Amino acid sequence: MDESLFVNQQIVVIGGGISGLAAAHRLMEINPQVRVTLLEASNRLGGVLQTVHSDGFLVERGADNFITQLPWAIALCRRIGFDDQLIRTREGLRQAFVVRDGQLHKVPDGFVLMRPSRMWPVVTTPILSVLGKARLACEALVPARRDEGDESVASFARRRLGKETFERIVQPLLGGIYTADPEQLSMAATIPQFVEQERTYGGLIRAAWKMAGQHKAATQGDSGARYSMFVAPRDGLCSLVEAIAARLPEGTVQLNRSATSLIRTSDSRWMVTLEGGHAPIEADGVIVATPAVHATRLLADVDSRLAEELGAIPMAGTSIVSLGYRRVQIRHALDGFGLVVPSIERRRILAGSFSSIKYEGRAPDGSVLIRVFIGGAMQPELAERDDDQLRKIATEELGQLLGIEGEPSYSLITRWPGKMPQYHVGHLERVDRIEARAALLPGLELAGNAYRGVGIPQCIRSGETAAQRVLGIAPVITS
Repeated sequence: MDESLFVNQQIVVIGGGISGLAAAHRLMEINPQVRVTLLEASNRLGGVLQTVHSDGFLVERGADNFITQLPWAIALCRRIGFDDQLIRTREGLRQAFVVRDGQLHKVPDGFVLMRPSRMWPVVTTPILSVLGKARLACEALVPARRDEGDESVASFARRRLGKETFERIVQPLLGGIYTADPEQLSMAATIPQFVEQERTYGGLIRAAWKMAGQHKAATQGDSGARYSMFVAPRDGLCSLVEAIAARLPEGTVQLNRSATSLIRTSDSRWMVTLEGGHAPIEADGVIVATPAVHATRLLADVDSRLAEELGAIPMAGTSIVSLGYRRVQIRHALDGFGLVVPSIERRRILAGSFSSIKYEGRAPDGSVLIRVFIGGAMQPELAERDDDQLRKIATEELGQLLGIEGEPSYSLITRWPGKMPQYHVGHLERVDRIEARAALLPGLELAGNAYRGVGIPQCIRSGETAAQRVLGIAPVITS
């Protein structure tokens, strides 16, 4: 690589969430001679990643961990020397509960989102009726779909697993991740591995059998993975944000700087205009790492068709009520990491995460921290209730489900209106169109959770790929 090509090159990254931070870091990692300016409209970095330390509790206002099966977050942590700060979920409690008729029941062992890998736990679970279990057992006999078109999660799950398994297990598990309506959620954009398993093996149960044999053969003599499937920074996700930011040169980050528009200049460069009378910034390249709705406004005068496609990505919001209790107030054993609630139960919460059970250091000794999720695409009106109503909903629902007596000793309410992109059927085709339009604008790249994944690893990959593309380098990220 000819590093002289990057001397005095100015790149502006708009948005200081994890995608924008990953992009800025990757630019400097490729070549420190690139001049990078990261613009963040608020007074802090991290976007929806925000950690609060209060009254002995460590509370995440947004995501509280990330998956290790996707390599990009772990790879970044290693490159910045942060991997020793990651902690695993607690051993022996890696299970979740599903609500049925107001009671909590363990998700059958080996049931991964919508693939049962062990049949006996399915046979014995009280979550499903006898007829529901019989229909699920027939999944191996269901012919594979030959249509290559996208399909909704609800359609796929009902077709392969049956209506009851979809309503009682699949819908709540996916609802806890995407806060979405499964009737509209795209299989190809959210869990394409199951589509591929159907095509390759003819069904999900068949895939589980085949993959179990392959895994056993591949791990003979293996001492085990270094990480559990999910990890979190010991001091919260804001410590990861701070660690990435600390690697950037002084002056790179500009807080309270809101970009208002992008202008293509006559010499094929970019002009970034700013709010508040700040001087515009001229750049050789721009990475827009904002939510899609903000990207729409920035690009409205650059390419109206691109802006229209970005604006067509639907969004949903959720509110999170974080509650601290003394352990003695709770009758339930809390022998898992949380609970999910099927919409068919007609309750007022989506899920509850037992944060201090999942990870150590989240609550004072003798106390428990639980985060309750309210709203989403299925119950948007509930997320908009006032603070007292949200707290009342959360405490009443937890009181009934977990047998809690008395009031919480701690509470914190977080609102994320319109922050979760909804990957509806046809989403990947829309992203293809967005990327094709953006490719016609040299020096412009897009990054964030609106495109090819909402999780932290996918957002990091999105930012790093955008950084490499804006410099004209093949977007390959090694672990």
